[in-house]
Amino acid sequence: MINAIKYARESKTPYLGICLGMQLMAIEYARNVCKLNDSNSTEFNPNVEHKIIYTMPSQRRTQYKGATMRLGAWDCKINKTESIAYRSYKKDIISERHRHRFEFNNKYREIMEKNGLIISATTPDDELVEMIEWNDRFGIGTQAHPELKSRLYEPAPLFFSLIENAIVHKYNK
Repeated sequence: MINAIKYARESKTPYLGICLGMQLMAIEYARNVCKLNDSNSTEFNPNVEHKIIYTMPSQRRTQYKGATMRLGAWDCKINKTESIAYRSYKKDIISERHRHRFEFNNKYREIMEKNGLIISATTPDDELVEMIEWNDRFGIGTQAHPELKSRLYEPAPLFFSLIENAIVHKYNK
């Protein structure tokens, strides 16, 4: 999966990562752009040096694992009006549903952004990263599950944007 994401990034193939897809997008970027070679998620390797994706400290002592999940609809603040996220949703605050336990580690926000990763959306309190993007092509990852609100005649904005960009990519080769 990491190699497929790297290929999409390097070949400028449109990419949409949902939940684990966003987490792997962050890991790929850390390894191959930021040169943090021993990067991973603690879900896969709890002893990794660079814990790009991890269980937040406030959740680690919870014995009942269901209580450590971020579930249901959560508000999200889109931070950059020039971002894919803003162009897709056309507003500053959105709400999407979640179902995950692992989060982007804020310790790596600065180095990732210095190396060109865009953190385009966070929770309203700026504590949790919600969306990340590549800075020069259509590549976006979201912690949320937009498919849970998507409907046949009202597709999730990110799906619509992905299809639009895939068509443009196909005909601009």
